[in-house]
Amino acid sequence: MRQDTKQIAEQVRRDGYAIVRNFIDRNEVAILQAETKWLYEQALVHPTSYRHGNLSFEIFPEKHFGKRYVVQAYWFAWISKYFEEFRRRPEFLEVLDPLLGRNIKQVAQQIHWKPPGARLTGYRFHQDLRFRESRDAYQDIVNDTVTIGIAIDAATAENGCLRIVPRSHENGYLGLSDNGDGVLMKGLTHDDELRAVGLDPDQVVDVELEPGDAVIWGLLTVHGSLPNYSNFDRAFALSSYVRGDTSQRGEWAFRDGASTPLGE
Repeated sequence: MRQDTKQIAEQVRRDGYAIVRNFIDRNEVAILQAETKWLYEQALVHPTSYRHGNLSFEIFPEKHFGKRYVVQAYWFAWISKYFEEFRRRPEFLEVLDPLLGRNIKQVAQQIHWKPPGARLTGYRFHQDLRFRESRDAYQDIVNDTVTIGIAIDAATAENGCLRIVPRSHENGYLGLSDNGDGVLMKGLTHDDELRAVGLDPDQVVDVELEPGDAVIWGLLTVHGSLPNYSNFDRAFALSSYVRGDTSQRGEWAFRDGASTPLGE
């Protein structure tokens, strides 16, 4: 990662997102991919979706893909030494420091998998603020929260990469996909839905990433994704962080810049 982290922070504040190339060194990507494969295999030990504490695996049954398929994992740092250490790597502090300071908690850890040709793994456009419960546990939840997404596999328009509406965070909370049952992995957002809240569908950006690249966005940034129309699987890791001084929630990742193990 050779980009100026202050410029990255400025772009996040201005555009609602920023792409960081080579966030994880190319030489280490193979290890990340191998550990992700191990995690997937651990998930399949369970016959159906599984939850224990914060650790969770969402598993689709055979009827969708001809075999069981893991689509999401949450807080797997509790069972993986690699991912526990990964969540507090120096690269994270580098890009988070200008945005959140040096006392940082982690409030979400996820991996999303998209099977090839899946009809059920597109995500309607939304803003992540909708997922934040107990908002009174944060002094300034919007400005003190960012998410970092890392491409484990190449993310392309064909395989359903993240799609973002630049500067959409300036419009406040828009309520996209809050209609009906509010399920994100059910259908796609139509252009008219974006226009109805003042957004231009032609401004949507496909965030295409090479393995090891990252993208950073905030709670009000409008984003979604299409299904995977390619012939290959795609895995994408997400970690959300908050300013530790202003949040009652989350697991410490850095205290005064020092990498802090889970649970300490």
